[in-house]
Amino acid sequence: MAGTLVLGVAGGAHAWEGPEADVAYHGRVSLARGQLRVLLLPENDGPAAVPAATVRLRLSADLADRQDLAAGCARSGMREVVCETGALPEHGRGRHIGLLLELRERPAEVALRIDTWWNGGATDRNLGNNELAVLALDTGDSYAF
Repeated sequence: MAGTLVLGVAGGAHAWEGPEADVAYHGRVSLARGQLRVLLLPENDGPAAVPAATVRLRLSADLADRQDLAAGCARSGMREVVCETGALPEHGRGRHIGLLLELRERPAEVALRIDTWWNGGATDRNLGNNELAVLALDTGDSYAF
């Protein structure tokens, strides 16, 4: 659905603008010996396509100074990385994103928060599937989200 929907809110109004999409993230994360491995697949359940979006990954531990990041990804802080998703077609998937993040230290656990940093101007009223938190323990086990 394209267009603008304005909802009344006490003390003002909240406007939803742009085409409506439903961006979601699925994948796996594992932590072993100071390395956080993230495999991420962005999806769009529609009803409109998203020409491009950017996913943000925030860690509870500092990243090492040097990172070898996947194409389309950039470090945006001591504990943050952002990655482009590519086009997200209506009821389709974006590009697979694989990261091996080197941590400054070897923590026993790392909390990873994933959210949409930029969505190309689309409206997404279902934030429950694109704002995620995953706890990875330093066991090498893979945790799905």
